[in-house]
Amino acid sequence: MKRNILIAVAAIFVATAATWAFWPGDPAMHAQDSHDESDDHGDNHDEEGSLPEGVVRIDAQQIEASSIGIETVRLGSASELVFPATVASDPNGIARIDARASGVVRSVSKTLGDRVRAGEAIARIESADAAGLASQVATARARVNELSALHDRERRLFEANVTARQDLEAAQANLQIAQAELSRAQAAAAAAGVSGDGRSLAVTSPISGQVTSASIVIGAYVSAGEELFQIVNVDRMQVEVALPANDAARIRPGDEATLDLGEDRQIGGRVRSVTPALDPESRSATAIIALSGRVTGLQPGAFLQARIRPSGEIDAEAISVPEESVQMVEGSEVVFVRIESGFQAIPVVTGARSGGRIQIMSGLREGQQIATRNAFLLKAELGKEEAEHGH
Repeated sequence: MKRNILIAVAAIFVATAATWAFWPGDPAMHAQDSHDESDDHGDNHDEEGSLPEGVVRIDAQQIEASSIGIETVRLGSASELVFPATVASDPNGIARIDARASGVVRSVSKTLGDRVRAGEAIARIESADAAGLASQVATARARVNELSALHDRERRLFEANVTARQDLEAAQANLQIAQAELSRAQAAAAAAGVSGDGRSLAVTSPISGQVTSASIVIGAYVSAGEELFQIVNVDRMQVEVALPANDAARIRPGDEATLDLGEDRQIGGRVRSVTPALDPESRSATAIIALSGRVTGLQPGAFLQARIRPSGEIDAEAISVPEESVQMVEGSEVVFVRIESGFQAIPVVTGARSGGRIQIMSGLREGQQIATRNAFLLKAELGKEEAEHGH
């Protein structure tokens, strides 16, 4: 009987061990594993959701390297009129130097392209007129010396009660006349540039600048009034714009202008004046634009494009941006707005276009910074990022 009980206990033990061996796992452990797997999926979802739609991540260095222009949105949309224009010298920035007297060229110290300073001698002409001017100075100086001695003599005699006062006053008047004549002769000689030896005249530049014309050679005979040099101060330029009759009345002094110099270079300016009448041949008026700063390499006679914004046609509540700022993305017009991590593509509603700018009816607000030049690079990068995320 006891032996049967022991056999039964052993059978129960074997059955229990077999049951544990084939059990799928601890329910608590399975619950923990399931929770961990859920957490992994949840992190992946959050990571994908952290990428805002339409954002192009780009830092300041990449923006500079890509030559992406940035402009601040401002209220005040204005129409722009585009005209061909010509660079010209400011009236005070160009000088024609003529021969002051006839004579033979004895020296030339400046030629084409050379820089000169105001008052610098750039050539010398041997002339009989120089001798005449020098002679007038010498004669006037001798007359002053003579009358000065006579005046001193009359003053001493008057102080000794030998002569009357009127004799002293007459001597003083004659001396003053002679001194005035000497001053006139000296001024004429200085203006002509008479040299110390009284034989030649110095040709001097009235302004600082560069020689753009030099029709003079050593040994040549030149006549009085003949052009010898032309000097241009490249720091003093203006732009002349031919305005068609239909547009001339829309442009006023003070209107803002932008000058396109080529190679993505621009400079601002302002209309200084507009001629009141049309040219009888071209039937156009001329607007003069004063530049807002110095432009390196700008030469008189160069052609460029002027964009003028008539001040009387500005909508103070509207916004306009350069046309290159507006890009087409998936059938919608967008503008890339600067954000901390790069740029955000913002849908906009556009309006009229004029002179390279486009009016924005909605989508932008004043103070935002937008991409202008090379904005198409952001569009390309956005398409690339969206393709990677979609894949």
